[in-house]
Amino acid sequence: MEHNVRGAKESDCRMKAIGYKQPGPIDAADSLIEFEAEAPELRPRDLLVEVRGVSVNPVDTKVRGGRPPIGDIGIMGYDAAGVVRQVGGDVRLFQPGDEVFYAGDITRLGTNAQFHAVDERIVGKKPKSLGYAEAAGMPLTSITAWELLFDSLGIKEGEGQGDCILVIGGAGGVGSILIQLVQKLTELTVIATASRPETIAWVKKMGADHAINHRESLIDQLKAIGLQPRYVASLTGTDGHFPAIIELIKPRGHVAFIDDPEALDIKVGKAKALNFSWEFMFARSMFAMDDMEVQHQLLNRVSEMLDAGELISTVNDNLGELSVETLKAAHVAQESGRVIGKNVLDGFQ
Repeated sequence: MEHNVRGAKESDCRMKAIGYKQPGPIDAADSLIEFEAEAPELRPRDLLVEVRGVSVNPVDTKVRGGRPPIGDIGIMGYDAAGVVRQVGGDVRLFQPGDEVFYAGDITRLGTNAQFHAVDERIVGKKPKSLGYAEAAGMPLTSITAWELLFDSLGIKEGEGQGDCILVIGGAGGVGSILIQLVQKLTELTVIATASRPETIAWVKKMGADHAINHRESLIDQLKAIGLQPRYVASLTGTDGHFPAIIELIKPRGHVAFIDDPEALDIKVGKAKALNFSWEFMFARSMFAMDDMEVQHQLLNRVSEMLDAGELISTVNDNLGELSVETLKAAHVAQESGRVIGKNVLDGFQ
């Protein structure tokens, strides 16, 4: 155990957790199991967080379905909100008792547990205006949307007047916060795709200037409203939408992806001199990049914007206290592809 720590002694305790022994489908009897484990040990810049709220993202289901666990039983979960109980010896951004929210590190054990260890450089101050579960619904999607907008697409705050961005899959977790960030921090016009009456209503609530149906021709619909995007955020279904993206985007435009298309022939973008980027919010922590702390800074900014009412929560449903049954329900919902915004759960009681 790391001895140079400050705070309570939770790291000497056992804790409840939910995890998996082998990857597989969610309907398998042992797809998720509850067990007891030692509370995690801390690295020098780690916080030990008492987890009071979590959420489920597509990455949770992909890891459970296809990646061998870390250790004998892998604890999943990335988004979390809670209270700092102990800090590593080199921690300088937080102290015991602080309320925090964050999206974790895909190379370490996850947040579906009573306690969780996380590097302080990827943690933000929890919004005071949100409860723990609702706050837990915001970090991963906020980091993804922020990095996609400002790092991947290279857009600058306050710029974009006269141009527009097409957000494909606007009603999901990332799309919901991306629409808001574009509206609040740039001058871009936002076109968002959705396919059901309730998702069309949702993207309009998030602030989209135009809503179009991604089950119909994107090209025809954009021609009808007289807009040609310079930027495209393809958040889902890139394989199917890619030919339309290439045709409708402006020359020297920029496309950013977050999903996992089987294959993309990006050579078709050469004639328009297009730029292509992937966004993966775990890259900074996975590779211990020198600028990891920018995630701390942007989460604090998002927290301030939520408290100021400049952003609204994208959480649409709380599925109850964390348990095997409720977590399975959250995974089933996520895999259905019909989740609007975010689903969250309260921590272990």
